Amino acid sequence: MSDQVTLTQFIIEQQRGLPDASGTFTLLLNNIVTACKQISNRVNRGALIGVLGSAGTENVQGEVQKKLDIITHDIMVRALNWSGQVGGMASEETDDPIKVPTQYPKGKYLVLFDPLDGSSNIDINLTVGTIFSILRCREGMDPETEDFLRKGNEQVCAGFVLYGPSTMLVITTGKGVNGFTLDQDVGEFILTHRNMRIPEETDEFAINMSNQRFWEPPVQQYIDECVTGVDGVRSKNFNMRWVASLVADVYRILTRGGIFLYPADLRDPSKPGKLRLMYEANPMAFIIEQAGGVCTTGREAILDIKPQTIHQRVPLILGSKTEVERITDYYSQYDQANT
Repeated sequence: MSDQVTLTQFIIEQQRGLPDASGTFTLLLNNIVTACKQISNRVNRGALIGVLGSAGTENVQGEVQKKLDIITHDIMVRALNWSGQVGGMASEETDDPIKVPTQYPKGKYLVLFDPLDGSSNIDINLTVGTIFSILRCREGMDPETEDFLRKGNEQVCAGFVLYGPSTMLVITTGKGVNGFTLDQDVGEFILTHRNMRIPEETDEFAINMSNQRFWEPPVQQYIDECVTGVDGVRSKNFNMRWVASLVADVYRILTRGGIFLYPADLRDPSKPGKLRLMYEANPMAFIIEQAGGVCTTGREAILDIKPQTIHQRVPLILGSKTEVERITDYYSQYDQANT
């Protein structure tokens, strides 16, 4: 037990190799982690404290909010807005970026977050999570929306917390991906999954098959090959997994490989994708690629996209390198044939 490494120890050890490190980033992560511990408690006690079910409101995307969507958003904001490390925040649950109250100092980081990813699962006791992304900003500034609209490759940190049978934090600062498990007895995240790597090949895919009739031909082709299995051109069988919780599906891919697809479809050309670029796709892309995987829309690397709006949606395909590159080739062939 004495050789266990806590999250704080791990981050401090990493910062010792950086000559300009001030400790501010460690304090910021500690505040995010504190918020996620509080969220874990609310999620675990949901039915006991009466916070399950719909709030009867909608967020900016027109999605019906759960009570816990609002509660977890408020927990994140309260944990960050007074700290002095944050210049501003952006959340899935609010129309515009969140300004730090005038009575508090403004720091050099912007934090974007989805406070409760997969909240449609909360009332049936399936896995949910929190996703966050951290960007730099000018210290002391009062950021506007445009200050948040940065490519994913400018992130200094990304992570997610999984509220499942155990509470886990997966994080990257651009030096690989590491996983920490919350020890409920001592209230500390302990390093349990060092240097997580995604196998390059896989025989698992995750996709919402109910949307099949709307998919573009490259996705139809790829999924048809997976479904026909050993009797088709791939000459091997695949398994399908779909949790309808991005954090759960990504964690599975990090631990045993696979490919996750929430592609563009043809039902509404005005909606290019389902998942939000700034606080879902970008942080997950940073994590996946630091673990040796690939993340794309099918046509463009997620981390290279210049955001146009704070709630911009994108198609998302991520996971094991060989499989993601295969479907990217299908998109390329399809587009060349139709130009």
